[in-house]
Amino acid sequence: MAKPYSDALIADGPLLFISGQVPVGPDGEVAGDIGGQTRQVLSNIEEILARHGADLTHVVRLTYYLRHISDLDEFRSALLSHLPDGHRPTATLVEVSALIDPTYHVEIDGVACLPRR
Repeated sequence: MAKPYSDALIADGPLLFISGQVPVGPDGEVAGDIGGQTRQVLSNIEEILARHGADLTHVVRLTYYLRHISDLDEFRSALLSHLPDGHRPTATLVEVSALIDPTYHVEIDGVACLPRR
């Protein structure tokens, strides 16, 4: 399986630090499975990036917090289907005992290198 991260990247530009995003959609609903939750979190990150004139290709670092490491394959599949082709930010994945809400299976934070204006 392709790895969804790069070993290292060089960033040159203003940095945007993205707080941990949880799987809550604009309607306040939480997706049920890890795949849906992962896609929702990435959509939330995309919305933040868009407000700053960027997209997922500008992300240089992501940290993934999973409640159950047994979800790893489904998480990776959802992640790879959502990331732009060939773009692999640096990353760390951690299994955690709890997130802020017991219905959440994933949280993601990150760093993006914004385009120079």
